[in-house]
Amino acid sequence: MSAVLTSVTILASEAEEGGSNFLIPNGTFFFVLAIFLVVFGVIAKFVVQPVQKVLEERDRIVAQTAVDNRQAAEQDAAADRDYRQELASARSEAGGIRDQARLEGRQVVEEQRTKANEEVAGSLREAGATLDAEVGALAPSLNASVEDLSTSLAKRILGADGSSSSGSSGR
Repeated sequence: MSAVLTSVTILASEAEEGGSNFLIPNGTFFFVLAIFLVVFGVIAKFVVQPVQKVLEERDRIVAQTAVDNRQAAEQDAAADRDYRQELASARSEAGGIRDQARLEGRQVVEEQRTKANEEVAGSLREAGATLDAEVGALAPSLNASVEDLSTSLAKRILGADGSSSSGSSGR
């Protein structure tokens, strides 16, 4: 406590002697305060305001970019949905076309098979008619030749003279 009394006593004695008290403002303080306020005003007017405007513009651009990104994402999602719907539609249409082509192919194959069967049947009828005509033409000559052969065979088996029969037949 004595130290506090000593320092109060020193301050009081300096004030009486005409010394300066740092707690009481003097002209230098007010002059430095005025310069500080002028510099503060100049900085506020010419530095802070333009920087603040740039920061506000940047914030506005960032907000607009976020909105644009959301819209782009929504458009992308919508385009993806449309793409998938069109793809599904195209696949089902392709399946229908494929089924229709298979059906038409089966019909063509069946028509060609029927046509081929008819041609084969016609060819068989023609061949049968040709064979019948040839049989009809060859039957009398074969019958005559079979009679001669059977007669000569019978004579050989029965022991008839083969030389006289061959001479009488004109061979």
